[in-house]
Amino acid sequence: MRELTVVNDLAVYAAHSERSKGRIYKDDGAAYRNQYQRDRDRIIHSSAFRRLEYKTQVFVNHEGDMFRTRLTHSIEVAQIGRTIARALNVNEDLTEAICLAHDLGHTPFGHAGQDALNACMKEYGGFEHNLQSIRIVDHLEKRYASFPGLNLTFETREGILKHCSRNNALTLGELGERFINNEKPGIEAQIANIADEIAYNNHDIDDGLRAELLNIEALRNCELFNSPP
Repeated sequence: MRELTVVNDLAVYAAHSERSKGRIYKDDGAAYRNQYQRDRDRIIHSSAFRRLEYKTQVFVNHEGDMFRTRLTHSIEVAQIGRTIARALNVNEDLTEAICLAHDLGHTPFGHAGQDALNACMKEYGGFEHNLQSIRIVDHLEKRYASFPGLNLTFETREGILKHCSRNNALTLGELGERFINNEKPGIEAQIANIADEIAYNNHDIDDGLRAELLNIEALRNCELFNSPP
């Protein structure tokens, strides 16, 4: 089936789905979606994405239904990422896919859970949640009869990886090349990283205020909080 082709005027440094390096397993295109839109949809319908609902951002899930979880955080990151991508005239669909998948391999119990798991796995090379995200989308998801994982495009997978240790990058073939050479991934992946930071720096304050662990008076003494926009 021929992939949907949309004529656009993206910036020269943007990713174009018709120029993608492709998928691990050959896959026909779709009539109404480009390759990166299909990646986004596969991520949304994955089991790993649904499990983010019960993974801690800052406050554990049972503390209340008003606090962020990894799931709502990922949705907020995607919204911010799309806005930045549109402003810079780069690929919104790829940016959104990376944003939605960036925490798929994160542990429960926030960064404390990650640190504990890293300690447990020390003699086996430790634990990196970005690398675990790649394992999930490449191997652990069981959605299709003809191949393991979600079979995402190279660009989405590279953006999900974002960064990893040199030793782990050496095991990833072409996917790890940029990280071995100390190069940045594509601009859409860089946007996803920035959107992640914008999202958690703001919503962690919002959740802290709601939980009454922070207050406006204390924040007023913070130089960053008082900086002009």
